[in-house]
Amino acid sequence: MTDFRMDHVGVTVQDLDKAIAFFEALGFQVEGRAEVGGSWADRVNGLDGTRVDMAMVRPPGGNGPKLELSRFMSPEPVGEQRRPVNSFGFTHVCYQVEDVHSVVAKACDAGYGLVRELVNYQDVYLLAYIQGPEGLLVEVAQAL
Repeated sequence: MTDFRMDHVGVTVQDLDKAIAFFEALGFQVEGRAEVGGSWADRVNGLDGTRVDMAMVRPPGGNGPKLELSRFMSPEPVGEQRRPVNSFGFTHVCYQVEDVHSVVAKACDAGYGLVRELVNYQDVYLLAYIQGPEGLLVEVAQAL
């Protein structure tokens, strides 16, 4: 059997610059940015006329999956911009951090807020959901 290793998570956004700014405020670093398209992109995505402006961001310390942030220029993106956490499908990404208070403070200083509040989950984790632009949700968890 082939082993699986998480490489990245794809996130489609309407404003790539705002999405990048949100993740940079959390301490992520941009690894690269490019415009992609062509027949290979059409074939792999199952779309025609694919043109995407994308950026790959990696979490602080390089641990955990990278995020592939994509803004589709064509074809036009579809669907809901904001989804509640109890929606079907992928809703958020979670990263374990050493100091959840400092990550939350950095996010708040940059103008992003918590979905509700920082909580202590059974004296095992401190948890918080940070709300970014376009409904992006990042959960941060500090082991206690």
